[in-house]
Amino acid sequence: MIYLIKPLIVNITIIFSLMFNANLFFPFSKRKPLNFNKKTILGLFSAFSATLCMLYPIETLEDTNFDFRMIPILIVTLYGGWYPGLICTAIVVMLRYLIGGEYVYIGIAVSILAFGVGIMFRSGFLGSKNKVLYGVFAISFYYLVYIFILFSTVSFLDISFYFVYFLAFGLSFTALIYTIEKLIIANQQFDETLYLDKLSTVSQMAAAFAHEIRNPITTVRGFIQFINSDTKDENLKQFAPLILDELDRTNKIITNYLTVARPTNFTLTYIDVNKALQDSVELLRPFGSYRNVSIDLKLEGEHYIYSDEQHLKQALMNIIKNGIEAVEEEQGGYVRILKKPADEKGQVEITFIDNGIGMNEEQLGKLGLPYYTTKTKGTGLGSMITNRLIHEMKGKIHYESKVHSGTTVTVLLPTVRKK
Repeated sequence: MIYLIKPLIVNITIIFSLMFNANLFFPFSKRKPLNFNKKTILGLFSAFSATLCMLYPIETLEDTNFDFRMIPILIVTLYGGWYPGLICTAIVVMLRYLIGGEYVYIGIAVSILAFGVGIMFRSGFLGSKNKVLYGVFAISFYYLVYIFILFSTVSFLDISFYFVYFLAFGLSFTALIYTIEKLIIANQQFDETLYLDKLSTVSQMAAAFAHEIRNPITTVRGFIQFINSDTKDENLKQFAPLILDELDRTNKIITNYLTVARPTNFTLTYIDVNKALQDSVELLRPFGSYRNVSIDLKLEGEHYIYSDEQHLKQALMNIIKNGIEAVEEEQGGYVRILKKPADEKGQVEITFIDNGIGMNEEQLGKLGLPYYTTKTKGTGLGSMITNRLIHEMKGKIHYESKVHSGTTVTVLLPTVRKK
């Protein structure tokens, strides 16, 4: 029995150690889609893991090469897709062919089978709420075909081999999925911690100068109004409204900075999410019409949250307004809003979809950071304030976007029962 266990433990150690190293270079994340280069490197990384496994097979089973090279193939195909999976499979097949032996084509067949199963189950796997359970379902299907092939071609394997090998295979595979999912959550929490730390930095800066600037602006505004009310200077009468508008715009920017800087005092009440969305949409519908953008609202069920109503509406209106402004006015477009129960119990999901200009991966990664904006006249504070308000409501916000294809914003908020 020990001759089976020792090489399998080495294989397991190789796979898990390389997985953690891969997470250091490319942190696992659901929010950041893999580009072509990253998929290539991921495929090569998984192929390296499978290759090391092939160097430490179970050596006492005549001319066979039993190892866990199929696990990297399955994992990289399920998470990364056909391209990195194909890279890993191609390298494994070539090495297995070079190793040779009586059972070389069987070894190649079960490796290609792992790639095929990964492709077959990938769509359902990514959409599954419980990936570990779905992974067990996928590996069970793989077992059926794999064991059938072994029964048909390798007659000298005894029952102890099947028990040890496939038990270790299945446990390693499911443990790997479980660990990757935990790493995804940990990476997301780490990103949120960094983001909140940047917000704190902006808060300290904003609090230091916002009040000092606002006071003289208020004084200047008052004097201009006073002088303009009793002047015969035509130039002053002509340009005074413009000066006042610019001062008001400056004051609004300072107000936004203060919103970021100061701790927001929540007036906690039970809020009907449907009504908050309806009010926000109605307030922005004229603005949407002016920019040739329709706003469609779809509500599924009733949901209540315990939070500050004005802050919720501010966050919702910021998202809707950004969606409207992202649409090219000449072509027109839409902002679609869907509110429904979230997959996770006790939460409501609000999705905002527009068909605007969209953002590339670099812009998407910087969205919500201090001072970053994609607008020519933006301050970079709107999205930052929205993100902060959502976080203070114990919620989550997620952005997805493609250039010329629009943007999708998903907000998750914890619900309560109305008393």
